[in-house]
Amino acid sequence: MSAVPEIHEDPQGPAVPPVPALSHTDPLGDPFLRTRFALPARPPTFLRRQRLADHLDEALRTPLTLINGPAGAGKTLLTADWASGLGPPVAWLTFDAGDHRPGVFWAYVLQALCACGAPVSEAVGTPAEASRVDHRLLSALAAELNDRDRPVVLVLDEYDRVTDTKVAEQLEFVLHHAGRGLRLVLVTRIEPLLPLHRYRAGAELTDIRSAELAFTPEEAAALLELHGLSLPVQSARTLVDRTRGWAAGLSLSALAARERSDPELYLKEFEADRSTVADFLLAEVLKRQTPQTQDLLLRVSVLERFCPDLANALTDRIDAEPILAGLHHDNAFVERLGHSWYQLHPLFGEILRAHMRVRLPGLEPELHRQAAQWLHRHGFLPETVAHGAAAGDWDLTAGALVDDLAIGRLFTGPSADELDQLFSLMGPEARSPATNLVRAAHDLCRHDLDHGLTSLRQAKEQLAGDAPDLAAARLSCALLEALAARLTACPPEVEKAAESAAELRRQVPARLLERHPEVTALLMTHVGSTLLWAGRFEDARAVLTTVAGAPGGACTELPREEAMGHLALLDYLNGWPGRAERKALAAGAGTDGHDPPQPSGSAIGRLVLAAVAVERHELGLAQKLIDDTAELPSARRDPVMAAGRALATARLLMARGKVRAAVEAADPAVPAAVASPWATSNEAFVTSAAHLAEGRPDRAAEVLQAVSGDQPLCAVEAAAIQLAARRPGPAFDLLDSVPGEGRTGPAVTVRAALVRARAADSEGDRATARKLVAQALLDARRERLRRPFLDAGAWIRPHMATAPLRELAAGWLRPAPPLHGDRLRPQSPSPPAPLVAVELSAREHDVLDRVARLMSTEEIAADLFLSVNTVKTHLKSVYRKLAVNRRGEAVRRARDLRLL
Repeated sequence: MSAVPEIHEDPQGPAVPPVPALSHTDPLGDPFLRTRFALPARPPTFLRRQRLADHLDEALRTPLTLINGPAGAGKTLLTADWASGLGPPVAWLTFDAGDHRPGVFWAYVLQALCACGAPVSEAVGTPAEASRVDHRLLSALAAELNDRDRPVVLVLDEYDRVTDTKVAEQLEFVLHHAGRGLRLVLVTRIEPLLPLHRYRAGAELTDIRSAELAFTPEEAAALLELHGLSLPVQSARTLVDRTRGWAAGLSLSALAARERSDPELYLKEFEADRSTVADFLLAEVLKRQTPQTQDLLLRVSVLERFCPDLANALTDRIDAEPILAGLHHDNAFVERLGHSWYQLHPLFGEILRAHMRVRLPGLEPELHRQAAQWLHRHGFLPETVAHGAAAGDWDLTAGALVDDLAIGRLFTGPSADELDQLFSLMGPEARSPATNLVRAAHDLCRHDLDHGLTSLRQAKEQLAGDAPDLAAARLSCALLEALAARLTACPPEVEKAAESAAELRRQVPARLLERHPEVTALLMTHVGSTLLWAGRFEDARAVLTTVAGAPGGACTELPREEAMGHLALLDYLNGWPGRAERKALAAGAGTDGHDPPQPSGSAIGRLVLAAVAVERHELGLAQKLIDDTAELPSARRDPVMAAGRALATARLLMARGKVRAAVEAADPAVPAAVASPWATSNEAFVTSAAHLAEGRPDRAAEVLQAVSGDQPLCAVEAAAIQLAARRPGPAFDLLDSVPGEGRTGPAVTVRAALVRARAADSEGDRATARKLVAQALLDARRERLRRPFLDAGAWIRPHMATAPLRELAAGWLRPAPPLHGDRLRPQSPSPPAPLVAVELSAREHDVLDRVARLMSTEEIAADLFLSVNTVKTHLKSVYRKLAVNRRGEAVRRARDLRLL
């Protein structure tokens, strides 16, 4: 062999070493291709990633290094950049599509060693035949490498082209016996036929795979910069999500984006099938496969994930398992998900779908239908529904949903919006029982009673009969009948639906009921809401308490929130504003001033909070809470929601002195089969108050005939109006009809005490009057109820001016700030003193103290061993007590009040 050759610059490319004079041809007689020994040149847009270079440095300490990734993953340039920074000897050999039988392979390896300045002695020899190599040559090569003081780094690029198993065995032999004299680096798309497990177990393998080769968002942004594109990391993150950090995809997309007027928009929305990315993947991946494999890839491209059995169903073959395993093994953009499931790389999937529509026109709907049928048979409901809809087979799609007893998922759960959008595409031609049920659910969810009841009636007629396999459909029908009864405020119908559902639950497989607890939760919520509307408070409380205490989970979140909101309304109507507030907050109805309104079961809770805020004379907060529910359809079409909104709005308007507007707002204006006693009583109270304010006491008293003690809050308010109208007898009759202490809360007892105090005052019994006012102040202070005293009238002022009562009112009950238009504003620009003496619970103080230390909600939860939701609830309570909207304001306010 010749001495170390000179390396000179080729004007047309990178530095290429000359071939030694003694070896001009390989065993086939072909001249050695000098470019195969040259390190590939790095383009100006190459990005050196230090984390990968650091990992590659470990190759100097392990016999074997594997850089394994798909086409275009950046393997070759990464390795070439690393190798260029090493001291000699570094031998580089790139394989092409030629003959790689053992003799040819080893001839090129020996030539690569010579080209890098690490030639072997003549004793090693050279292969004489293309198909075989003498074992003595391999032994001599290994022994000579083992004797070297400085190891040779041998890089075999595109090693996946070498498929002869004999070569793998021989390479393993040389690597094993060369000892510390050889550091082998394999750059490949597939797993080499070497005992990797042994090297891995002995910590003798440096392994870099596809996941590590993928660009991070920060690296992608830096790469785009090299292409002249300055994008924020978030935009780069979106591109990385779509390309999975694939180097070629990023570079090709960047090159195309440079030609666009809005590169950032292009990178976000480009059509992969019409880009250079498609050309690359079709040429480098798809066209390298056999016709059978290409057909499989095109067919499974309609699937987000697939297993061999599903792929066989779409190809009508039985060989998918080895094909998919081979594609994954070969890094052919088929990713293993585990448990025999796979998915396509997102860009590859996009391109294959577009290619499939050209090569297999008109087949896509049938592929979706076949996939839906297989998925339905094997119990994969969400994917069944998605593929059934894509096929346009609505009988199959709706049938799968109903058969699985999953119709409740149209109303609640994380997929509700997606299902709603999907079934909005269903046309009127679909008329099976299942499609009619889904159509009825879709319409009733939107409170479209006319269309919903029509579809429900048709479904019920179609389901008539004794077929046992229709139990799930009939139970779905009963659920929708309960919802329809709720929306029409018909207690007999909702109880009939509940009885039917109870019978049908015994016929439905237990596994379906366990899988879909939302069906029972939704049904009971509809029953409880309807009973509440009808004034059957105790029956409603029993049903709703069961729902609110149901096991957690995303699928029952909405009915649990609704149930808790309804329970809050029950407490409010019975005069327990504090209890009502706690339940409303637990329903997720709180507001901290910047959270958006929640379009869920918390809407009724917000209305309860608004009514409680009116009781406390926090009118600005009440208005905001009411406004938050304004855009929700249920606020005007669900009877309880509409009545709750009417109640809160009317009371807010009365507190602002707008009695005529309050009368108009007090009417829920919803069609109802049965009148609601509490909604009727509230409307009567507001109307009566308007008559009294306008000087018509007789008319005011006449209207109050509709009010009874069964509605305690309205009853005591009506008693106050009767007394103001100089009708003490009816006033005391109403007070006596109210349930005794324990069943009614302070909002009732405070007003009742004030009515009796006014009666005593009018009879000249000042001592009794003051004693009753004092008792009212004590009861009201705990709940911060200001409205009863503000509504009491002029008679109470002399009593409140006395020292004992003034002391009881100090710190929480003060005159309202002056009115400016419709808004309450403090006279001073400084933060207003609280209308109540701020009393934080111990836990609220703990939370606020950590807020002051700039801890996040999650950090506070961990520090106090609480859930994040519990911390949020405490924060909302702190905000309300301190009359602030944000964390910083809460801390400043607390320090002003010396709470911190």
